[in-house]
Amino acid sequence: MQMKKILSYSLLVAVMASSISCDKGLEELNINRTSPSSLDPALLLNNAVINTSFPTRSLIFDVGIVQQMVTPNGGVLAGANFNLDSRDGTLAAIWTVYYQNVVKYTRDVLARTEGNAARSNMYNMARIWDAYVFMILTDEYGDVPYTDAGAGYTDQVLFPKYDAQQTIYPKLIQELTEAASALNASGQIETSDVLYAGNVTKWKKFAYSLLLRAGMRLSKVDAAKAQSTVQAAFAGGVIIDNADNAYMRHDANYAQPYGGTLNSTEAANFYLTKPFVDQLKNTSDPRLSAIAIRYVGATSGNGQTVANGNTTASVQVGMPIGKDNTSVVAAAAADGLASFYDYSQADRRRIVKTSSPVFFVTASQTNLLLAEARFKGWITSGTAAQYFSEGIKAHMDQMATYDPGCAIAAGARDTYIAANPLGAGTELEQINTQYWISSFLNGPEAFANFRRSGFPALTPNPYGQPNNPDVPNGTFIRRLTYPTSEISVNTANLNEAIARQGPDKLSTRIWWDK
Repeated sequence: MQMKKILSYSLLVAVMASSISCDKGLEELNINRTSPSSLDPALLLNNAVINTSFPTRSLIFDVGIVQQMVTPNGGVLAGANFNLDSRDGTLAAIWTVYYQNVVKYTRDVLARTEGNAARSNMYNMARIWDAYVFMILTDEYGDVPYTDAGAGYTDQVLFPKYDAQQTIYPKLIQELTEAASALNASGQIETSDVLYAGNVTKWKKFAYSLLLRAGMRLSKVDAAKAQSTVQAAFAGGVIIDNADNAYMRHDANYAQPYGGTLNSTEAANFYLTKPFVDQLKNTSDPRLSAIAIRYVGATSGNGQTVANGNTTASVQVGMPIGKDNTSVVAAAAADGLASFYDYSQADRRRIVKTSSPVFFVTASQTNLLLAEARFKGWITSGTAAQYFSEGIKAHMDQMATYDPGCAIAAGARDTYIAANPLGAGTELEQINTQYWISSFLNGPEAFANFRRSGFPALTPNPYGQPNNPDVPNGTFIRRLTYPTSEISVNTANLNEAIARQGPDKLSTRIWWDK
């Protein structure tokens, strides 16, 4: 019996040894080589930058609110042109793209790099981009989750509290100030960065230019804080040359969102507005022929062919605001057009191609903000007139970046600048009207600065008036409304924000918009 036990144990050991021998190396098969457990933060930040390019809902709302482009068609395109609250349109919304996507990337980078001296520049670049994205979010909606944002995975914060915009802005100013100061050209250079290839000097200018924007946003609610913030930004060094512009370069793999929309199903649905075309046309602005095209005689989308396209400034006709696809028929006839398809459009074969760049912060915008700051006496270097002229010049020179066909000749540029100097008594209107033009295709910034400055002097959209309960007669849309997902899932925190900020309506003003 004892011998049988020994033989049995020996057999068991032999089988186990054979099993172990056969399994040797099999653990390697359980490692997914194509799904790394630790991503380089540079890849995450790049995803944040790429996805920040303004989504299609910004075209429908922001660009329409400031009366640069509109569509007379409803359905999924209904928005600003109808004074309509379509908080959950099927096309990508800023909340969905930014808060539910981009912020996850920036906050992940911050969590992975905080305290890592070797990745200090990456950490501070992510702080800057995070601040930029949240400036857009809070400018669009007002109160938003900021402190708790992106903490669902790291800290299991599933129902983030909303921060008041009044508390968000000081934090953004602090983040931009500290991050810009902490960037170090002697540290590791993040060369894979898609924005500036890790160039620390350019990232600093970008941060200080955002700081300048933040300071100017406070003009109506805290002039002293606005002035000190502007002064700090100017002292730090802002973007005043196109070589330092912050923009996303698009291609076939990363299509420009506006361009993707306007070169596919909605190609025949969006038109330049009468206020925008008239502003450029009445001042002989050479940017009109660089931006616009009119398919003369078109009676349908099929008639918008290259052969019918005319980019000559004198023939451009902008679509009136607040017309639907019924009332626009009579408007087109009154304007002597074959149909509403005959109105001018942004040229989708030049300025809004799928490969067109998206500009986030530009030398033109920054120079114009400096012109206003100088006019107000908040900075003492240079003159308001100089910054004003440089802002116009920078935008006209920037046009060539979209397409060679958008380039503006130096002679035409200089003639326009000479004919449109900064005049006494109309400085703020002139400066901010030029800001509106230079922010074309940057919907969030054009919308924010229009509310802040009150310029250009646009006429409120008449659609649905005088009985529109959400946008009272003679007023403008002042913010976007929260998505249904927040209403249904994060109800208590959202209701707290609404009680503090005001009704969740398009007409409710955000904190700095007084």
